[in-house]
Amino acid sequence: MSVPDWLKKKRPGRRVKGLAACLLPFEPDGKIAERAFREAVARTSEAGLGCAVNMDTGYANYIEAEERTAVLRWTTGTLGSGKFFAAGAFVEGKEGELVELYRREMDEIASSGGTPVIFQTTRFHDWEPQQIVDLYAAICEPYQAVIGFELGRVFAPFGMIYDEETIRGLMSIPSLMGIKHSSLSRAEELKRLALRDELRPEFRIYTGNDLGIDMIEYGSDYLLGLAAFCPEKFAERDRYWEEQDERYYELADALQYLGNVGFRAAVPAYKHSCAVFQHLLGRIPSSEPHPSCPRRPDWEPEMMRDCALRLGYQPQAHAGSVVGETS
Repeated sequence: MSVPDWLKKKRPGRRVKGLAACLLPFEPDGKIAERAFREAVARTSEAGLGCAVNMDTGYANYIEAEERTAVLRWTTGTLGSGKFFAAGAFVEGKEGELVELYRREMDEIASSGGTPVIFQTTRFHDWEPQQIVDLYAAICEPYQAVIGFELGRVFAPFGMIYDEETIRGLMSIPSLMGIKHSSLSRAEELKRLALRDELRPEFRIYTGNDLGIDMIEYGSDYLLGLAAFCPEKFAERDRYWEEQDERYYELADALQYLGNVGFRAAVPAYKHSCAVFQHLLGRIPSSEPHPSCPRRPDWEPEMMRDCALRLGYQPQAHAGSVVGETS
């Protein structure tokens, strides 16, 4: 089905709701870098973005349950009470009844003050649309707000992109406030926006398209791993869009360049690119990703250095140097 022209209309001056999926950094000895993680959470919040933790960028599919619990504790300890944040509810590979498994994860997130984000599982890949909708309705019912998640399999094998019947059903669930859409397809996302406008205008479509971050121009909000690279630049871009400031375009182009480089194939290795980028800026103690994460080549720092320069940073030749922005 072709996308009608009216769906492509841009929405200048719109206030964008942005969340950054925070990277989980590591020390040179392989331990989780708690201090650097807390600093990233604080930096993201101070920039004006929401924090999303225990997401794909936080290695939710690799770390252990007790590590995800620690991440929640560090997040709430850094933000304090009353600050919005989201966190992934991950059940892939666990045995048991799905509603109970999800509720256990979501209870922990909600009790920490967070909004749960429902990661998918291969266990309902072959289900009919109504079965998926019924599951979401059951697991969302006790909570004030929940975010759904469509994750393309280019990111992870447990992900799936829903058909229109499923999306229509999900939009009817009162406590499901929105859905993160990570198909990397503009056409699919535009269809989500059309359904949103038709069925439930307050429902949020959080783009997960790191290769098309200008989807905010068409009515999407965002929950992006790319925003974790430099949340302050995304916040600046969002302000420019709201204020209809022409500086939006140059900054948006530089951020999209970073996205195109960081999210090239193999896409899951973007987390290593993010670690390299942040290490170049002196924000994390090591450029190493989680050991289970696909890796970038040894020359990745040169690629990320070019991206950083275009965004106005001045990374030094030595990746571990602490650097700042140009004035």
